[in-house]
Amino acid sequence: MGLWVVLLCILVSSLLGGLYVLGVFRRRRPDEPPLDKGAIPWLGYLLDFRKDSSEFLKRMQRKHGDVFTVLIGGCYFTFVMDPSCFGTIVKASRSKLDFRTAAIQLVLQVFGYKPIEANHSIVRTSSMKHLMGEGLTVLTQTTMENFQKLMLSNLSSGEEKREWQEENLFHYCYNIVFRAGYLALYGSEPHRGVGDKEKAEEQDRVHSNQLFHEFWKYDRLFPRLAFSLLPPKDKREAEQLKRFFWSVLSVKKAWQKDNVSGWISEQDQLLAEHGVPEYMRDRFMFMLLWASQGNTGPTAFWLLLYLLKHPDAMKAVREEVEKVLRENGQEVKAGSPPITISTDMLNQTPLLDSALEETLRLVAAPLLVRAVLEDISLRTSGGTEYTLRKGDRVALFPHLSVQMNPEIHNEPHRFKYDRFVNPDGTKKDFYKNGKKLKYVNMPWGAGVSICPGRFFASAEMKLFVFLMLSHYDLELASEEEEIPPIDISRWGFGTMQPVRDVRFRYRPRF
Repeated sequence: MGLWVVLLCILVSSLLGGLYVLGVFRRRRPDEPPLDKGAIPWLGYLLDFRKDSSEFLKRMQRKHGDVFTVLIGGCYFTFVMDPSCFGTIVKASRSKLDFRTAAIQLVLQVFGYKPIEANHSIVRTSSMKHLMGEGLTVLTQTTMENFQKLMLSNLSSGEEKREWQEENLFHYCYNIVFRAGYLALYGSEPHRGVGDKEKAEEQDRVHSNQLFHEFWKYDRLFPRLAFSLLPPKDKREAEQLKRFFWSVLSVKKAWQKDNVSGWISEQDQLLAEHGVPEYMRDRFMFMLLWASQGNTGPTAFWLLLYLLKHPDAMKAVREEVEKVLRENGQEVKAGSPPITISTDMLNQTPLLDSALEETLRLVAAPLLVRAVLEDISLRTSGGTEYTLRKGDRVALFPHLSVQMNPEIHNEPHRFKYDRFVNPDGTKKDFYKNGKKLKYVNMPWGAGVSICPGRFFASAEMKLFVFLMLSHYDLELASEEEEIPPIDISRWGFGTMQPVRDVRFRYRPRF
C-alpha cells in the first residue's frame, strides 16, 4: 500500500510540475502588466509571433496597451511599446536586466560558439580601439581600397566602356559590400612583387565572391535556425555551412593572410589568453563575420533603391557627394587618379547621413531582449507603474514603437531623405506630446548592448554609396518597378530583406 502512495505522490508531483512548466498556474499580480498566455499551453503565442512578429505585437498593443506580458515558447516576455520607458530598460544594470542570457543561447544555436564571461568586454574594448577614432580611420582607408579593387578594376584598366550593365540590385549591393568588408577585416592574399600583387588581388576577388555565395546560403537559413524551425534537410545544410566557415575562417588560415585587421587579430589573441581552445576561436571568427557583414549589404541595397525611386533625393545626395569631392581637391573624370575618400570626408555629408538614417528607420527591425534578474519597477508616460517579474524577459521592438510611430515621425511609411537633418546641416530633434525624445531611431540597439561596430558599418555603407554615385550613372531597369515587400520571417534580426530582387542598370559616368 505504501508503494502505491509513493508512486501516486510522484505522479501527482510530476503532473503538477508539468502543468507549472506549461504555464497553467501563472497568474497576473495586481501591479504587473496585462498577462496573455494564449490558448496553447507552453507554446502560447509562439506560432503567431513567428509568423509575423510585427502584426502580432500590433494586435497585442491594441488589446492590452503599451505594456503587456505574453507567453512565447515557455518564456514570459513583457513587451514595452512606450518610448518613455526605454531609458529605464536600456540603462538598467546587468544585475537587474541582463542582455547576455538570450545572446549566449542564440550564438550557440546559430554559430556553435560558447561565449566566455569576458567575451562582451573583449568585443567592446577591441571595437572601441579599432572600429572608432583613429582605428576607424585606418580601417576606412583599407575598406575603400577594397571597394575600388572590387568595383573599379575594370574602369581603371579601360576595359569597361560607357555601356549599361544590368544586374540584380540586392545581390549586387550585398555581394560588393560583404566582400569589401570581409577583405578589410580578415585580410588579403599575400604578395611580394608587382606581378604577384595583381595575381593576389584576382585571388581576393575570386575567393571573396565564393565566400559570399556560401554566406548568402547560410543567411537565408538564419531566421529559422535561430528559432529551431529548420526541417531536417535544411538543418543538415546549415551544419555543413557552419563547418565550412569554421574551416575557411580558422585562426590558422587567418594568420596566413596579409593586412588582417587589428579588430580580428586582437580579439583572437585575447581569447587565446583566456584559454579559449582554437576550435572555439574558429567559431568565434564566424560569428564576427555575420555580426559585421550580415546587415550592411542589405541596408546598402535599400538605401540605393530608395534613392533610385526618389529622384529628388538622388539629386541632392549626388550633389553633396560631388561638392565634398571638389572641396577636397578631387574629381572623377576619365584618366584621373582614383579618388580617396577619408573619414573626414564622410563626416561632411549630412544629407547622405540623413538618407542612411531614414533607410535604417524603415528597414532595421532588431528585437532587444533582456532577462529580468530581479523584480523592477517601470513607469509609463501615462503614470502607470508596473512591476517586471524576476525570471521573465523584457523586450523592445523599436521598429514598431518608435521608428514607425506617426506621433514621432510624420508619414512614417514614406521615405524622406532629409527627415533627420535641419536646413543648416545639424541633426533634427524629435518630440512626442511636446516632450523631446532621446530614442527616435534604434537600428543599432541601445545601452550596454548597442552595436559596437556601428561607426564602421555606417562608414562601410556610406563609402559604397559615395563610390557608386561618383563613378556610375544608375537607374532602375523598369520605371514601373515598385519597392518590394520585406521578408517578414526576418523580424527581430536586424535589417530586413526583400522578398524579391530588383533589376537595375549602371554605367561609368566618364
